[in-house]
Amino acid sequence: MNEIRCPACGETEELLGESDAEGAITITCESCEAVFRRGIRRCERCGTDDLYDAPVAVVEKSRGSQLSIVSTVTREFCWVCDRDLIDAQRRSRRPLMPDELPTT
Repeated sequence: MNEIRCPACGETEELLGESDAEGAITITCESCEAVFRRGIRRCERCGTDDLYDAPVAVVEKSRGSQLSIVSTVTREFCWVCDRDLIDAQRRSRRPLMPDELPTT
């Protein structure tokens, strides 16, 4: 997923977005008060705009070979390309595991 960043100051956290009638999102940076627009979200593989935001675990190595979930991030998944992953996450109500786990 592409990280949204304020083009004026680089802020990634303090951003407030509102959808408009054209399907775009108007974003206001609460740090520097810059206003910018973000277009309609689309799947990079198939082009659909039918996306689902799902939690994905952030995993870190804690002791020895033990891995711990330390937080979650939201990632976009496509209802067309990622249907099995979305269904599994919705059934379990748990975050999805990341594509790669830490090894060192």
